[in-house]
Amino acid sequence: MDVRLELVKPDRFPRSAGYHVNWMIENSMGPNVLWLSEFLSEAMEFKPGMKVLDLGCGKALSSVFFAREFGVEIWATDLWIAAEENERRIQEAGLAGQIHAVGAEAHALPFEQDFFDAIVSLDAYHYFGTDDLYLGYITKFLKRGRQIGVVSPGLVREFEGDPPEHLQSGWYWDFASLHSPAWWRRHWDRVGKVNIEVADWLEDGWKHWALWNRVCSEQPGVDSPELAYAEEAAFVEADAGRNLGFVRVVATRREQDRWL
Repeated sequence: MDVRLELVKPDRFPRSAGYHVNWMIENSMGPNVLWLSEFLSEAMEFKPGMKVLDLGCGKALSSVFFAREFGVEIWATDLWIAAEENERRIQEAGLAGQIHAVGAEAHALPFEQDFFDAIVSLDAYHYFGTDDLYLGYITKFLKRGRQIGVVSPGLVREFEGDPPEHLQSGWYWDFASLHSPAWWRRHWDRVGKVNIEVADWLEDGWKHWALWNRVCSEQPGVDSPELAYAEEAAFVEADAGRNLGFVRVVATRREQDRWL
């Protein structure tokens, strides 16, 4: 193994340091999802036996993390990665029966209302959750008084007009889904379904983002046109935390909705 891989265990994420770096790289789909999961877990309460929805779980690494670290039962749900593929990964992790792989689109979830004790989403929620009505839909599956939490790429503050000049050459149209903690707080609060507990920012998140991308870009077969780690690392490094990083939002479903 490349010695550098053994060094990719920031003190900021002690729980994640217990996982094999090669496993994380081989199953990476972007920023290090275990680091984001650990960041989210610091603002949420998990207890053994809780039923948790991992929404947009990708290759289910976040599901493995929550199941192992907190003893919860997970429904690892994703559209892009086949449930059969995730089932294989779950079995290899020794967590069959504790993690259930589900193939579903975020707007057509096959669950009963009030089923989950918690809902989490890592590096995925911004793809569908910016819809004004989505929080009202997803919280139907969450028990009242229980938490929903997400971590997504985001902005320090909203842009007034176009992005800054140093970002424009690498700016894709779908980056319109990136928003600030203040934006997410208002977006969730106006629906009247939840009490917001946290809407904040991962300190030095851009450094962790760039570090992980640089390491992945140096591994044979990992960097590709679909997952252009080196290009994204350069983009994040050029910004140096002025605008880009990771937003965390955690809220509790209200016992009684504010609006009808």
